[in-house]
Amino acid sequence: MKILHNNRCSKSRTGLKILEESGLDYEVVHYLETPLNADEIRDLLIKLGVSAESIIRKGEKDFKENFKGKTMSEEDWINAMVEFPKLIERPIVVKGDKAVIGRPPENILNLLQ
Repeated sequence: MKILHNNRCSKSRTGLKILEESGLDYEVVHYLETPLNADEIRDLLIKLGVSAESIIRKGEKDFKENFKGKTMSEEDWINAMVEFPKLIERPIVVKGDKAVIGRPPENILNLLQ
């Protein structure tokens, strides 16, 4: 199991706490320090069962300055997340072939069951 984590995000810290309290083994991926590549993002989207645009943080400065109002393909969004990892919604917890966005953090509990 792993969590895509940004310590500056309160929801991400809450998600990490849920994993800590679960007693299960997990890996913390600091995705801003070690960005995901396009294949990793594609794999993540499959596990989440969502489109790339649906995990874009549209309130981020990078989105507003570079992508707001643009029509983009799935690959364009994936490439945007590679270039600007802050655009990726957080936290995301992956367990096997499933993943959830920890907003609300209770989503993580559903994955752990």
